[in-house]
Amino acid sequence: MRPVIGVTVSRRSGWRVFPLMALAIRLAGGRALRWQAGYRRVDLSAVDGVVIGGGDDIAPTLYGGELRVGVRLDPARDALEQEVLRGAFERRLPILGICRGSQMLNVVLGGTLHQDAYQVYASRNIRTILPRKRVRIGSETLLAHSARTDCLYVNALHSQAVDRLGEGLRVAARDEGGMVQAIERVTDPFALGVQWHPEHLIYRRAHRRLFRSLVAAARAGRNNAAQLPAAEAEAEARAALWN
Repeated sequence: MRPVIGVTVSRRSGWRVFPLMALAIRLAGGRALRWQAGYRRVDLSAVDGVVIGGGDDIAPTLYGGELRVGVRLDPARDALEQEVLRGAFERRLPILGICRGSQMLNVVLGGTLHQDAYQVYASRNIRTILPRKRVRIGSETLLAHSARTDCLYVNALHSQAVDRLGEGLRVAARDEGGMVQAIERVTDPFALGVQWHPEHLIYRRAHRRLFRSLVAAARAGRNNAAQLPAAEAEAEARAALWN
């Protein structure tokens, strides 16, 4: 059976984003389950992995930032995704964070964000769903092994970005201006956050591989959980997506 991946989306844009997520996950061998505030009760026992999707800004009160006029917030979504991530950590489920999802992964682990990252870095402020921004991937990172490259062209729809890293995370990629473009967990289980939107780029193999890596980790974790001690199960999950 296909691993089930729970996907969080915005109440405003979920209707158009979730089908792209579901297609990307299906092409990777999984099956997507939609979660959004007020739509379906979160049941982490029903899934094998998690995607935290993009969209609304994260409330700055969650990481000690300043509340600004005109920022689009969704406190109910913030609460839901904190619950999902903390539950996923407890259950040792693999996680893929996309744009806002990468930022939320960092915040839940105690990190902070730049609220207007383009005022901090010399990065080009390109806002497009097309792959026009170049990012350099760190060697020997989970992202490098997942995408099978050291350089990617990505899209950019964000204004916020990771500032101080959360506990147990490292930078996996930066753009040419030095802005953080991907973060990842330094230990098992799989947890990767990317600042771009790979669901819009599934016509490119490297971006499809991000979903494939998540599904591979979810499948390995599900198959091994009942048969192996936790450390051995996680080692097999990592081997499945790095080979």
